[in-house]
Amino acid sequence: MVEPAISAVAGSIKDLAVQETTLLCGVIGEAGFLKDDLQRLHGFLNDADTKRRSGNANATICIRQIRDATYEAENVLQVVDYMKKRNMLKKGFVGAISRYARLPSDLITLHKVGNEIQRIRRRVSEIFESPRNLEFLNRGNTELGNFHVDDESLQDHGLVLQNFEAVTAIGFDNEQKEIVEKLTEKDNKLSVVSIVGMGGAGKTTLARKICSSDKIKQHFDAIAWVTVSQKFEVVDLLKDIMKQITRGRDDGREVGQMEEIALRNKIQAFLTEKRYLVVLDDVWTTNTWNQINRMVKVFPDLNNGCRVMLTTRRIDVANHIEMPTFVHQLKLLDGEKSWELFSMKALPPYRRSLIQNIDEFEEIGRKLARKCKGLPLALAVLGGYLSRNLNLEAWSDILQGWTSTENGQMMGAILARSYSDLPNHYIKSCFLYLAVFPEDYSISVSDLIKLWIAEGFIPPITRHTREQTARMYVSDLAQRCLVQVVRRSKANGWIEEIRIHDILRDWCIEEARYAGLVDVIDNTIGHVGESSSNTMVSYRSSFQNFCDGNMFTATPNLRTLFGFELPPFSRPKLRFLRVLYVEESILINFGRVISGCIHLRYLGLRRCQQATLPSSIGQFLYLQTIDLRETSLESARIPNSLWDIPTLRHVYLGKASFSAPRNCPQKELQSLHLSLPYKGNSKFFRSGYIWAFLGQMTQLTSLVLTAAESMPAEMIHALANMTFLVEVTLGRFTLLDKLPDSQLLPQGLRRLLLSAETIKEDPMPILEKLPCLVVLELWGYKGRTMFCSAKGFPRLQELYLYDFSIEEWRLEVETMPRLSLLDLKFCLKMKKLPEGLLHLPALKELHLAPTDLNPEDDVTWKKLVGKGCKVSHR
Repeated sequence: MVEPAISAVAGSIKDLAVQETTLLCGVIGEAGFLKDDLQRLHGFLNDADTKRRSGNANATICIRQIRDATYEAENVLQVVDYMKKRNMLKKGFVGAISRYARLPSDLITLHKVGNEIQRIRRRVSEIFESPRNLEFLNRGNTELGNFHVDDESLQDHGLVLQNFEAVTAIGFDNEQKEIVEKLTEKDNKLSVVSIVGMGGAGKTTLARKICSSDKIKQHFDAIAWVTVSQKFEVVDLLKDIMKQITRGRDDGREVGQMEEIALRNKIQAFLTEKRYLVVLDDVWTTNTWNQINRMVKVFPDLNNGCRVMLTTRRIDVANHIEMPTFVHQLKLLDGEKSWELFSMKALPPYRRSLIQNIDEFEEIGRKLARKCKGLPLALAVLGGYLSRNLNLEAWSDILQGWTSTENGQMMGAILARSYSDLPNHYIKSCFLYLAVFPEDYSISVSDLIKLWIAEGFIPPITRHTREQTARMYVSDLAQRCLVQVVRRSKANGWIEEIRIHDILRDWCIEEARYAGLVDVIDNTIGHVGESSSNTMVSYRSSFQNFCDGNMFTATPNLRTLFGFELPPFSRPKLRFLRVLYVEESILINFGRVISGCIHLRYLGLRRCQQATLPSSIGQFLYLQTIDLRETSLESARIPNSLWDIPTLRHVYLGKASFSAPRNCPQKELQSLHLSLPYKGNSKFFRSGYIWAFLGQMTQLTSLVLTAAESMPAEMIHALANMTFLVEVTLGRFTLLDKLPDSQLLPQGLRRLLLSAETIKEDPMPILEKLPCLVVLELWGYKGRTMFCSAKGFPRLQELYLYDFSIEEWRLEVETMPRLSLLDLKFCLKMKKLPEGLLHLPALKELHLAPTDLNPEDDVTWKKLVGKGCKVSHR
């Protein structure tokens, strides 16, 4: 395998060395020789990596040297690339001079580059000449130099995207029913229900299935889920519980600054008003309960049927709690259930019809399923691996080579095999990169794709955009059960959110550090992988549960920095930083220290405080994504130079204001999300420049524009030029007389949310003509009648209607043939459900809140229930 920590960088080195040699004046030859030297070195990585994994210390040293030389070479060539981009953007006389001649400052830079290239070449020569490296350097190949990715390795992803679905937990039906009954039984005393089982047995899967059941959601007023893990800080756990039970209704900044005793009292006060269920997932120690409840009983006994549910691998943890406790020991799957899970993964229904000798596969498959000893995670991952290797000989070889091992070793062997089978080093890097996220973290696929692209992990492939390739990678990892699918997008059918099982995550962390790809630093468990003599310091670091200490002792050339819930810190200037992703942290002097990070590709600050942006942000000529959602800027104004960045593709600004630039070049933005604050709202829209600014955004696929004050009705007409839009959110309008004709709206719209105090004319005759619309949410139609015609809304699946004044809703036969979910809120003038709902063939769920409708009196209600539609109301 080509070393994953080096491969992406090597590809960009090759491109830079080829494309930019004409800029290097007197060092053209040196740059070309450097490229050749590095290409030769990379050809030896396969053999070196094989030897390293067998314990060869010299191979470890050699790989580290090759990697360091590669990163340094890319850094120095990147300086020249930046110089070229900067000069191309300069205007006027100075711009003309810089494009066709060399300014003195550029000559100085080129001289330094030449010296650096010579130094790196000497270092590469030393690697070649080192006696300890000769054993594998003399017999390498040049795989990396010739490496390419084509469509063949992804040839069946179209099928996967359409047919792959997350398999429902198998074998848990009876256990789910039993635990739900315990949680909702009439005993009003506070009690604990514990699910006990070994790692990978499905404890968390079962607990999630229980919490998502209708009976549980209807029985409890508040449900909180927190992951405890092997090591934890009590105050952090309490903050997490507080955020969960309030569901964002409390100020996140206030919770982040609260002392432990104040948190305990506030949680107790909030829960005193509720019948609650708190889930403590993955509890490891017997004193966890005592630590949570010391000084103040965080979970009060209200004598109203409140419950705590915990999952743990240890029976003594479950038995330690001094209150009424029900312990459910999770059984491993029996032979038939094991085969059912394994076969759904290894031989999914959409592939069975293509297999001629299915009986032979089933015979070997049943034997392999038995080898997994009923462990669901092992069955799923092995099945996912074999689904990509439908070859009888390969299946037989695995069966013949199976050794009798303990479950932990068995899982490690299965994971290593599945990882090695990934089709190329790019997707291997993408998988190991998941180590940067904390345990039980729900990962947004949209964000993850942007991060992968910023890191250089997604190669160019003929007939595919990088985003399409990245989504194929996500689908592949999901099919192999290396990630869990949390949610799919109704609008696009894409996987929208994933999670990685804690056992797989632990394996990823170790492998990523071993390979030098990512270094995870967790204050509660120490420096992951530190004890291994074969590990290497990475150029990417992820700080999780980090409370103190020097965060940046590893390397001044750090390229990627992740931080989650960090204490107040001032980041040193990291000149070659490319990805910065920080969540729920206080940033000190941020604008000053980030001003020199001109190579940034991704800047993500989520729910952070005291952040500032430098006025020189327009000099970040490689920036692709800026994400400031839910982050408070000390100066709430965005520098206008941001819009000068030629590579900018995704902008999420949260509640920040900016004035539209007067001379904005046509942008190729794909995502633009703005949430305008209360003050300055009107001024923003009165500026004539804003309409010219938005008129340039012709490549947008996602637009979110919300305003605390009124948004002018003209805003909806700006969509006419944005023909590629797929998702749109606009609000809040004071008055919308009439929507534009359907042909003036983007025809590819899949998701549309429009919010207004008053929509005067019936919007349905216009919106029903949009051919691709899948999800529609509307607020504020004040008409008395509403009409949906036959053949209207051909692809609509979800419809949300809020604050409507309709008294009569007529639906013709054959309208909305695919609608499965209808949500009506604050539609108080509707005295009965429209009979036309009975003509919707796919309707499965109807939610009403609040409503005066009586299910006993409403004929349509009764008939819908009789047809199997689930009708809920409050």
